[in-house]
Amino acid sequence: MRLVLINPNTNAVTTTLMVGIARESAPPDVRIDGLTVRQGVPLITNPEMLRRAAWSVTETLADADLKGASGVIVAAFGDPGLQQVRASCPCPVTGIAEAGMAEAAEGGRRFAVVTTTPELSGSIATTAAGYGHAPFFAGVVLTEGEPARLMADPDRLTEALHGACRRAIDEHGAEAIVIGGGPLARAARTLAALLSCPVIEPVPAAVRLAIRRAGEARSAVA
Repeated sequence: MRLVLINPNTNAVTTTLMVGIARESAPPDVRIDGLTVRQGVPLITNPEMLRRAAWSVTETLADADLKGASGVIVAAFGDPGLQQVRASCPCPVTGIAEAGMAEAAEGGRRFAVVTTTPELSGSIATTAAGYGHAPFFAGVVLTEGEPARLMADPDRLTEALHGACRRAIDEHGAEAIVIGGGPLARAARTLAALLSCPVIEPVPAAVRLAIRRAGEARSAVA
């Protein structure tokens, strides 16, 4: 099985990071290839950048070699371009926000999204509602500090995310936490060992959902 992970920002280092995490969480017989959008921004921090990323994802995938692909993963937390790509893609398409929120809400758990980008809080809430999670959504809890500076300092990023996760549990009553951002994937893994509630890593969650959808698609054809 082959999955294609597309990074909706232009930072190829981030693509490599997310592909590495995706491969670690996939079975040995699943191949995961990375793809970086050709145009856009290196870090998506506001709704306008998210809209631009949706266009970039759609354009890049239109020219991509998806022959033999069993699924595509859109690896930015706003799932930019997801619906547009689904209309034209020959295989199932999964978003990391879609997958992460679905896992967090399993069994009716109350969950919060912890992230670094305050200007995307409204978009994240809209996304949660759009996926049917409004009854379980405890809100967006933000890190303290400027996003780009946090992203440049992994230790500081993990510390800031940890503090936000504690607030999500203590002040918002979160029973599960989704780390809101593909580039935050490595920090999410560290946090899972530090907190008492489940911490959902969106990239591995998307891999699991993409594999399941690929299997369902094969069964439907058989």
